[in-house]
Order: sequence, then structure tokens, then C-alpha cells
Amino acid sequence: MLWSDPDDKPSREWRDAQSMLRRAGVVIALAMVLAMLVLGLL
Repeated sequence: MLWSDPDDKPSREWRDAQSMLRRAGVVIALAMVLAMLVLGLL
């Protein structure tokens, strides 16, 4: 019952969710940077 088991690969739904979360995190980070720039210019 260890994670190092080679047969225990993450399911496709989990990989899709991870990639979606990563993409959402990048978008949120870019939005925060853009908001800081806009607030700094005001």
C-alpha cells in the first residue's frame, strides 16, 4: 500500500483536474500582477 507501487498510476480525471488547477493558478497569478500594475498606475 505504498505510493511507489508502479501499477498505481493516477487516473485520467485526476490528471485533468491537476492541469486545470495549474492553469487556473497561472491565470489568477497573472490577474493579480495585472491588478497590482493597474492599482500602481492609478
